[in-house]
Amino acid sequence: MIPVFVIATLSGAMRKQQNPAYRFAAIFYLDMKKLITAITLLLVVITSCKDRSRRKVEVSTTDSAQVRDPQQDTSQQVIITEDSVEIVQRRDSILLKLTDNILGTIKNKNYPALATYIDPVEGIRFSPYAYIDTLRHLKFSSVAFIAEANNRSQDSMVWGEFDGTGDPIKMTLNKYMQRFVYDVEFIKPEKRSVNEFISGGNSLNNLLTVYKNCDFTESHFSGFEEKYGGHDWRTLRLVFKERNKRFYLVGIVHDEWTI
Repeated sequence: MIPVFVIATLSGAMRKQQNPAYRFAAIFYLDMKKLITAITLLLVVITSCKDRSRRKVEVSTTDSAQVRDPQQDTSQQVIITEDSVEIVQRRDSILLKLTDNILGTIKNKNYPALATYIDPVEGIRFSPYAYIDTLRHLKFSSVAFIAEANNRSQDSMVWGEFDGTGDPIKMTLNKYMQRFVYDVEFIKPEKRSVNEFISGGNSLNNLLTVYKNCDFTESHFSGFEEKYGGHDWRTLRLVFKERNKRFYLVGIVHDEWTI
């Protein structure tokens, strides 16, 4: 015989099931339970996929340098930057040393020694001002330069035009070197730079256009006499071209205040 309290309990449960509100709540509860279960399973799948993808990238980054993205690899960026800086510093040191050596030969008028620095293919061009006239500014091979330097009766040549008057710069090699190359103590400049322009005047500077893929040094004086207010500045640029792991001289560009 079923106890009375059990019959009462079952009777109450049956009445609840027949209640529309109770039936709606039960259905809603079951649906929510299914939804939560589905969302949980989806999150587990997504997390698993991400983990596998991350492991693949890590393996690829370790095993293959071609797959590595340098923009995301900070340590690799630092190494590249440090190596680049070291290369530039070493290059600058070589060019500055060459500049000292070349200016020393020019100061001592040791032109045969200067000729050994001239590019064997392109030769060397002399420009009296910042603007480089590729048609009219004189150009020499190392052999021609030595021949002219050793010629006791040097002929006057036209090296360009004087600023302001437009008169031809007609001089011998020796006189040109004294006026438009080593007219001040460039071996001991006020400032010197590598591949950077320190100063300039009204004359168009087209060095980077004419001498593409070349390096240059600039030796500069800001002025000498106070009464000129800096208009007596001087600059000398030596232009180098790398060939067979050696730097050769391809241009000497003199610069000064122009009208």
